[in-house]
Amino acid sequence: MAEKHVYKFGVDENGNNVTEVAGKSVDEAKWITGGKGANLAEMANIGLPVPPGFSITCQTCVAYSSAGNVWPDGVLDEIDEYRKDLEKRMGKKIGDPDDPLLVSVRSGAPFSMPGMMDTVLNLGLNDESVNGLIKQTNNERFAWDSYRRFVQMFSDVVMGVDGQLFEDAINEKKAEKGVKLDTELTADDLKDLTETFKGIFAKNVDSQAHPEVAPNGVAEFPQDPYLQLRLAEQAVFGSWNTERAVLYRKQNKIPDDLGTAVNVQVMVFGNKGNTSATGVAFTRNPADGTNERYGDFLVNAQGEDVVAGIRNTEPIADLPKTPGLEEAGKELYHVFEILEDHYADMMDLEFTIEQGKLWMLQTRVGKRTALSALKVAMQMVDEGRITREQAIMRVAPEQLDQLLHPQFDPKAKFDVVAKGMNASPGAAVGAVVFSSDAAVHYHNIEKPCILVRWETTPDDLKGMVAAEGILTSHGGKTSHAAVIARGMGAPCVCGAEALKIDAKAKECKISGTDVVLHEGDIISINGTTGDIIVGAVPLTRPELTGDLETILEWADDVRHDASRGRLFGVRTNADNPADAQLSVDFGAEGIGLDRTEHMFLGDRKQIIQSFILADNDGQKQQALGQLLQAQTGDFEGMFK
Repeated sequence: MAEKHVYKFGVDENGNNVTEVAGKSVDEAKWITGGKGANLAEMANIGLPVPPGFSITCQTCVAYSSAGNVWPDGVLDEIDEYRKDLEKRMGKKIGDPDDPLLVSVRSGAPFSMPGMMDTVLNLGLNDESVNGLIKQTNNERFAWDSYRRFVQMFSDVVMGVDGQLFEDAINEKKAEKGVKLDTELTADDLKDLTETFKGIFAKNVDSQAHPEVAPNGVAEFPQDPYLQLRLAEQAVFGSWNTERAVLYRKQNKIPDDLGTAVNVQVMVFGNKGNTSATGVAFTRNPADGTNERYGDFLVNAQGEDVVAGIRNTEPIADLPKTPGLEEAGKELYHVFEILEDHYADMMDLEFTIEQGKLWMLQTRVGKRTALSALKVAMQMVDEGRITREQAIMRVAPEQLDQLLHPQFDPKAKFDVVAKGMNASPGAAVGAVVFSSDAAVHYHNIEKPCILVRWETTPDDLKGMVAAEGILTSHGGKTSHAAVIARGMGAPCVCGAEALKIDAKAKECKISGTDVVLHEGDIISINGTTGDIIVGAVPLTRPELTGDLETILEWADDVRHDASRGRLFGVRTNADNPADAQLSVDFGAEGIGLDRTEHMFLGDRKQIIQSFILADNDGQKQQALGQLLQAQTGDFEGMFK
């Protein structure tokens, strides 16, 4: 049987949920259709409202990349077959001038890589089909908003045009019209912007490098919807090997040979007015583990608006109370319960409400801080969802390490100069830097820094890794900065609106105060409370108590279970009495590695230097005597 490259999911033409990866668990399916595709199929299987679509497999991505970005034989025909099937299921065609079917094209690797790879929305719009969308929706503003978004995203993601060019054009239009928000622009304004965006495309795309969009030798925004689709699919596959994605995989120990799936899915719209919305949510608090619904939503918006930080979001708790969205909000809260019951874990989900109708766009096991991982695991045991042994496996060793990261000294006195959202717990002190390159530089010279940005993007990953903490003036608790920081265990404060950042001038003014921060100035941030402080606040290290002590006791029970062949010991690396004492306090049973060369650091380095540079045997013996005395004291202390 020939290898299968495409799988479908979602409702068929008769309204029944179907999936071609039926019979496989999510863990099995994710290696084929990626985490997103596998979970979309799983949500369809359990009866949740999922817009229909199809997934091109991760294995196809690997074959495509390995062949120098050439499609394997027969794959394009198979994709066309599934595209036609999707059009049949929906009763409309992509790019139809009278009633266009619009789709999203999204990545989906076997492991979650939030924000690292590419997405294209509203695909299928062109100069003709936008009029069909107007006719079908009787909403000219919505149609032109969708088209300008598509031109902007396609140009940036697929063709590599600098996204800032489009943001500058939007800001110029808003200034011209005297408005502050994108939502205040009229249909005519958005129509003008679409033409401006197409001009930016034509001016900045190399026609020789991309002849497929330059039929007359001059770059033109592609009007053929099937060419749009093919180029978007290729761009998503290509995003697997971008610098930011490669760095993220290295940071998170994800193999490079897994590939990403491409998910082509029917668009549903959160920007059709005040009975439409979009959002990102978690079934529990991913920052501290509190059993509460957590996340953000925006009325009359598309999904990228929520994570991009362009507009400040509303808390998910307000959704069921928002006029026009009450019923969909209540249904979403019921979906929270269904997903936790089904997956027995804290889930991350994306949703859109289109004119009052709820659609589920994605779910996955939610990324969380170490504190949240520990607390949720304990809760799940108490609720009877998982066993103690499963709870132990839910908390990774590196997450336990995060629980020992510094916090503000509770005895310290300080003035809070500004506040943001407490996006990722822990505290950090460091020099202000306004770019990823600056953060890397400070890290290389061993000077702690705080990365301060309007909002981070995937290209900022190297700076986020290098910095002690992250501070942004925009974005919510599900923004790029928040999600990545939580995954890394780095403190993060988001959406601090008082910060007026001028990255080019390397300064930040704080509204309502006389404070102006320059690159190199020291600040402190508290990702647990959202506090921002000018100057250095003393930090303390948490103690081994509470839930952490409990789960380590459970781990001891498992490792001492002789009936199941488990008799593991715990040893530590320790090079001095202080390290040995700390190890005993944390439950180590002995020292497995003592690097004696570490006994010669700090103030003792001069003894080694004296030995090496000694002019005679007497000086050498004197230095050796001092080293013997130092080491004898160390070993006596460590043995004690």
